[in-house]
Amino acid sequence: MATRDQRRRQLARAKWERQQQRRAGRARRSQRLRVLLSVLAVVLVAGGVTGLVVVLRDDGGEDPSASPSGEETTQEPVEDPCAEPAEGEPSTAQWEEEPEMAVDDTRDYVMRLATTCGDIEVTMDAGATPRTVNSFSFLAGEGFLDHSPCHRLVTEGLHVLQCGDPQGTGMGGPGFTIPDENLDAEEIAGGVYPAGTVAMANQYNAATGEGRDTGGSQFFLVYEDSELPPDYTPFGRVTAGLDVLETIAEAGAAPADPTTGNTAPNATVVIDEAVVEPVPAE
Repeated sequence: MATRDQRRRQLARAKWERQQQRRAGRARRSQRLRVLLSVLAVVLVAGGVTGLVVVLRDDGGEDPSASPSGEETTQEPVEDPCAEPAEGEPSTAQWEEEPEMAVDDTRDYVMRLATTCGDIEVTMDAGATPRTVNSFSFLAGEGFLDHSPCHRLVTEGLHVLQCGDPQGTGMGGPGFTIPDENLDAEEIAGGVYPAGTVAMANQYNAATGEGRDTGGSQFFLVYEDSELPPDYTPFGRVTAGLDVLETIAEAGAAPADPTTGNTAPNATVVIDEAVVEPVPAE
């Protein structure tokens, strides 16, 4: 019978092989898409059609596993520090409207994330961010976050792990949106989100000023101080499990997916279960 360490190495090797297969497939799809868009551009110009702008993320069109000389290189698999996910499927539920207020804005709440890499505890301030905390209380109660992967890890410039999309693409959400809150918080006024901060992802575009109040279910956990403008609702702080985030970060991230732009963590980070409860009164 294989030992635990042997099993981890086997899982890491299997995951690495799957990543290589996916990267090769993405490279082929990206090449086909570039050809298609080139043909489409010719047709649009020839037809005299204007007003359409196509933006295509392009990292040079090279297979991430290829060397500058054109010879294919192999990357050693990273040992996965996390366990296998619990049995279950990510949620596909959607709601048209933000849930009605059901939390007490005079209390703090704690969101416990049982992940494949260890438990993370987030204490949330319902006084400063009542609608955000209420949303997570609702989503956790509905099991929306259960079995959802954390799809993005940033290890350069920013130091964050992003979660909350059951699809695992960075494009998913609960169907409703919530407003930005607590953007004038003193702790982020200097353009730095301190380690341990938990904040909302959104679609805000500082260049155009569009995309305010577009929070959904995606959030990010800061494991090292990160320079960011105060545009992302800080609604909680990691009060247990910062070491779990550091372990995930140490395993690194995969190259950016040419389709989504996500840099997925090498660790298999899945939220097996999310629970939100009020902090007991002292």
